[in-house]
Amino acid sequence: MEILWVLMALLMMGFVLIPFLRRRRGMIEQVSPGHPDAADPATYGFVREEELDIRMPGPDQDLLDVLDLVQRTQDYRAAMQLLAGTEITGELRWQRVQAFAGAASLELQQRPGGVSETPGGQWLRVWRAEHPKDAGGAAVHAEFLVQQAWRTSTRGTDEFRIIMEEAKDACGQAALLSPGDPVPYIVELSVARGLAYPQPEFEQLWLNILDRAPAHMGAHLAALHYWCEKWHGSRELANSFAESAAARAPQGSLLAAMPLFAVFEHLPEVNLVSSFYQSEVVEKAIHGALFAVHAARPDDPMLAHVRHLLVFFLVRAERWSEAMNQLIHIDGHVGALPWTLSPDPAAEFAVYRALAVAGYEANGGSPASLPH
Repeated sequence: MEILWVLMALLMMGFVLIPFLRRRRGMIEQVSPGHPDAADPATYGFVREEELDIRMPGPDQDLLDVLDLVQRTQDYRAAMQLLAGTEITGELRWQRVQAFAGAASLELQQRPGGVSETPGGQWLRVWRAEHPKDAGGAAVHAEFLVQQAWRTSTRGTDEFRIIMEEAKDACGQAALLSPGDPVPYIVELSVARGLAYPQPEFEQLWLNILDRAPAHMGAHLAALHYWCEKWHGSRELANSFAESAAARAPQGSLLAAMPLFAVFEHLPEVNLVSSFYQSEVVEKAIHGALFAVHAARPDDPMLAHVRHLLVFFLVRAERWSEAMNQLIHIDGHVGALPWTLSPDPAAEFAVYRALAVAGYEANGGSPASLPH
């Protein structure tokens, strides 16, 4: 989750994208007029690169309005009210908790405070002090500590362990305040990864989530990291976890897209030819994700996450028309995998978008032929 205001360290894995594109297609900015790669994304009404919103994968105007108010006034009450009115087991609550925690963490990074300066994120401290029994504030505080651990310290150090242990305690407190809420346990998934929970302990944590929200896509994406080869599992364990989730996905669930995320997590750190993305394994995962997207509710908060990853794979597989069909739904927001792995998510997204447009037009497509 997976994801909104800041680059969470759980997403910090290397994968070289731009060099691959330069070698295969040539830099888009340098193509000559009349070349297929000179196609202009603006022709399709796409947002200019400098106007792309890197904070979230898709629109959540209520969240943006509240974040603006909280950060402008340093008054937490609008955030508390928004979370109190957000469905407790839904995807949106988890995303909003991440957003508020990320905003406070980023503020603190920008304004650490001093003799004559109030540290950033003070509104979260006041929230916790004035309403210690508020479950929303407790969950945001726990996620804030997790993000601080990944951002400000090095895994394996005493500082990292101390912050993560504090986050674990905060998760426990948040869970006690809202027994049916899966969010404190989802936050703890990142703690489990950082502190290297033994598998039996992790599986018990996972059962706590399944008891509360068995089809929670954000929770599954967070858990997938633990099972990956680069953390505490393997390619086989990660694939098994993803395929099991997809197999038991209820009607309309995006869990059918989980295998595509597992494939992405285990892409080699080398530039691959397009045939890899047209292989049976990748095609099967893409097919599952496309099926999930078509069956999902249009207002599913996780739908944009799946569409963004599909753009990445569809462009790599040179399936231009299908990539364009995803782009028309997500353009304008780029706060999702894989773009958030780049130091410049907007530029990374813009490269893939331009390639999709160029490939689409080179094969006879035009704005008039693109469904909306």
